[in-house]
Amino acid sequence: MRRRTNTSKPITKTACPHCPSSDAYAIFSDNHGFCFSCRRYDPNPNELNVRREVKPISLIEIKEYKPLRGLLQKTVERWGYGIGHWKKQTVHVAPYYDRRRNLIAQHLRTRDKEFPWLGKFDKITLWGQQLCTGTSMLIITEGEIDAMSVGQAIKHQYDIVSVPNGAQGAARSIQDNIDFVDSYREVILMFDNDEPGHQATREVAEILSPGKAKIFPYGEVGDFKDANEILQAKQGARILPAIFKSIPYRPDGIMDGQDLYDDVHAPVQKGWSVPYPGLQKMLYGFRKGELYLLTAAPGIGKSTLVRELGYHMLAEHEHSIGVVELEDARKNTVKHYVGLALNKPIVLGTGDVTQEQIDEAFHKTVGSGRFYVYDHWGSVDLDRLMQKFRYLAVGCGVDWIILDHISIVVSGLDEIQSSERKLIDKLMTRLRSLIEETGIGVMAIVHLSRPTDQTNKGFNEGKQVTLRSLRGSGGLEQISDVVIAMERDQQDTENSDKGVLRILKNRPIGRTGIADTVVYKHETGRLISEEQDDFDNEETDAF
Repeated sequence: MRRRTNTSKPITKTACPHCPSSDAYAIFSDNHGFCFSCRRYDPNPNELNVRREVKPISLIEIKEYKPLRGLLQKTVERWGYGIGHWKKQTVHVAPYYDRRRNLIAQHLRTRDKEFPWLGKFDKITLWGQQLCTGTSMLIITEGEIDAMSVGQAIKHQYDIVSVPNGAQGAARSIQDNIDFVDSYREVILMFDNDEPGHQATREVAEILSPGKAKIFPYGEVGDFKDANEILQAKQGARILPAIFKSIPYRPDGIMDGQDLYDDVHAPVQKGWSVPYPGLQKMLYGFRKGELYLLTAAPGIGKSTLVRELGYHMLAEHEHSIGVVELEDARKNTVKHYVGLALNKPIVLGTGDVTQEQIDEAFHKTVGSGRFYVYDHWGSVDLDRLMQKFRYLAVGCGVDWIILDHISIVVSGLDEIQSSERKLIDKLMTRLRSLIEETGIGVMAIVHLSRPTDQTNKGFNEGKQVTLRSLRGSGGLEQISDVVIAMERDQQDTENSDKGVLRILKNRPIGRTGIADTVVYKHETGRLISEEQDDFDNEETDAF
């Protein structure tokens, strides 16, 4: 006869109704339940005419106490950890008590390393809690044998307990007994020295009153996984001195000033030079790990400016750059950067530039292995864009991301009409997070709002730009490190190709105001500082 096979699958895990496990009880697709901790099976209620009541399970008698795993007999007797018989096999028995110190449950350990429970579990306290006398310090371990190991090593000078169901149920067990645990002046968390133990440490520490939890420093005693390993290696005498060196728990990001000595002596971060002497003087160069915003009115030259800065990082400092020009075709982006190396605006035509010169300029710029471009036009989903940025930073290892421009990122999104400011705030926050995570630098273009005073000249006629002029969100001003505006009067017949670079914000250094006068050279396609001498013939014909 063929045996019937149960093909149901687990659909969720939850707390076990039969033992203290917080997540080992699985409910299957046919509605039966099974606990992978205590091994209890509950049939599908639909298979029964009436619901079965779980009968109380009798506790078993402890037959003897034996030394084990480095523990002395007097230690196991003190804790009541003995040997008994259950279902025709010899098992270890750990007694558990309620708050009135009544024995109500037992945790068994079989030869096959199964850990069934007997008795009533809903009111158990922590393992060993019935022995505690109220010392100034409480030590919490992950297992019963670990608790006894610590007790033996420190001669029970301080109270010691263990969570009843390992790391995965530690936080729940502590929460159930929080009044007891929080009554101590110090709580030393000595969970296993592995990732589940570290996770349990963080979870339990955040339950306790601030400043109370301390973490046992395993590094002080050697490369051990838990307290019993230390004891079996005959290093138990090192546990108490290490306990006194336990490290106060602090949530992520909170640091003691005493630990920051090296920060004071860290060298000042080098600023990489830029091709504009005034900017260089006032900013001390551009630094990776910072967010630079560049702004100007339409047609003033902000894209030309950011390309000059990107090209300088690529050619002068041999940095790698990721170019995201959302308002220009890929082929134009490529021609602009190759043209910068040629000192020729080849986007308008190659003129007298030879194919050989173009190839050489290409291999020094776009084809250098340090140039990456995002081939996309127009608005883009924010999550998708940040994935591309992160890939450029982590996968390609770029030093700088150049975004042209912020406004177009959100211009085509459905929610733009009601939440442009919110979307820009979100973009800026995520850019800052990426910068902090990866250490890259970001240069991004942002547009200006239209002037509200129509009686005065506009930004295309040289009107001075302020931080309030940035279009979209206060986050542009708040989250950026440096904001640079370019001002130029397009209608000035004599100086329409001349403009100024004005620093609106300079968080690293503090200096603001006009930094440079710049001139656009139509014959070379370059935006140069007025202080820079015109290229002579040899420099113009670089190849």
